[in-house]
Amino acid sequence: MAGLLLELVHHWRLLPLIIALGLCNGLPFGYHVSVISSSSFFVKDFINQTWIGRYGSPVPEATLTLLWSTVVSVFSIGGLLGSSVAGYLTRKFGKRRSHIFTHLLGVTASLFLGLSKIVGSHEMILVGRFLYGITLGLSINIYIQYLGEIAPRKLKGFTSTTAPIFVTSGKLFGQIVGLSEVLGTETLWPLMLSLCGFAELLLLIVIFLYPETPPYLLLVKRDLERCTKAMDTIWGHRDHQPEIDEILTEQEHYKKTKNMTVLELVKEPSMRWQLYVVIIITITVQLSGIYAIYFYASSVFVTAGFPVKKIPYISLGIGSFELLAVILSSMLTEHCRRKVILLGSYGLMATMLGLLTVTMSIQGWFDWIPYCSSVLIFFFIFFYGLGPGTLTIAIIIEICSNSSRAAMFVLISSFNWIGLYVIGMTFPYVEAALGHFCFLIFLVNILASVTFLFFYQPETKGRTLQQITADFNKMNFKGKKSEESVEFSISL
Repeated sequence: MAGLLLELVHHWRLLPLIIALGLCNGLPFGYHVSVISSSSFFVKDFINQTWIGRYGSPVPEATLTLLWSTVVSVFSIGGLLGSSVAGYLTRKFGKRRSHIFTHLLGVTASLFLGLSKIVGSHEMILVGRFLYGITLGLSINIYIQYLGEIAPRKLKGFTSTTAPIFVTSGKLFGQIVGLSEVLGTETLWPLMLSLCGFAELLLLIVIFLYPETPPYLLLVKRDLERCTKAMDTIWGHRDHQPEIDEILTEQEHYKKTKNMTVLELVKEPSMRWQLYVVIIITITVQLSGIYAIYFYASSVFVTAGFPVKKIPYISLGIGSFELLAVILSSMLTEHCRRKVILLGSYGLMATMLGLLTVTMSIQGWFDWIPYCSSVLIFFFIFFYGLGPGTLTIAIIIEICSNSSRAAMFVLISSFNWIGLYVIGMTFPYVEAALGHFCFLIFLVNILASVTFLFFYQPETKGRTLQQITADFNKMNFKGKKSEESVEFSISL
């Protein structure tokens, strides 16, 4: 901990940028994931009122359901579209200018959401959600890449884990804002939906105070002078030659003067096993059961005897528990092995799922068993935040080169947005068919993924990209004497 604090003091100029990026990118992402449920009653009522105003009769129930589901799902469609073009934007214009375009779009989306009630158009909510989906699909990609490229090697792990802290804080913030005592009212719900527009404006101001990322300036723009000035601005005035040499060594290894496209990444032999590991890590998060746990939480708390009016506040406890775990993980990440924390957390999550299946099967036997289920939910959320909820992004950043990182995040973001949409559409049917035994599907997925990652994911803590890539090349070029693997061993 002392070493981490010393590094943060040494690179104090980095902290304001990390905070600004988190508040304006990570927090809105988490906020819009959670706040839509808080606004559901008001939006449905608004749709009905505008329908009556236009046609003189209430909206048919089937039409209302279709319109509401469209409002919810169009966010994921926008996110998929945004994440698909993020790689092109960052390759063409860099992370800084891409941020400016993205947050101008976010301000526009907020205006659509905030003015919808005044104008009397529920279509504006649909358009606003779609535009915000594009905004967040773009911004979360650009944000994570920016974090990975502005941090010195000793702070890369910590800097990367700040993204989950702000995303989780956004979820909790959305739950708080959605309470009836705050903005969850008939009058203030448009402000609740558009609140993140102020964050978009903030970043448009802050981003002009900071430069483009050093790797982009050096590798893409080939401008050593601007790269050095950027390092001085972000890290302070000192000798940056070791960091410059590390970036140039990577360029020599990949022989790339521009970033890879997604197609080039998929075809690249030297990135084959990195791609496999990243895909498994991404799918495991999607199928870890975290969405099922959030779905079941309310019913478990009702069964445990908690008053229905108190459940939103108990849900705040879940969000707070996850945030606590994420913060703890960010502090541990520079002291403990990433692989150990990730796989250990997944193992404990699988244990919680198994025990939860048992307690929910026998919850009618004794009065105290539903309380056990509640405790298991809290611990499942805690272990998720401690491991995959925090370290997934950090590990992906550390195993990907600067030339492949943009394409990799386009790919995994597409998986995430498609997965979010598919799970949202199919999970109710799976739950209806299997009940609480659906947890066993997630348990089996976790165990299979942990087995794969145990054998094929290298440790990344305290290691350079070249050292990590050397481990992957043992699998990428197994049994082959490729020119690239030979050149790489010489460069080491």
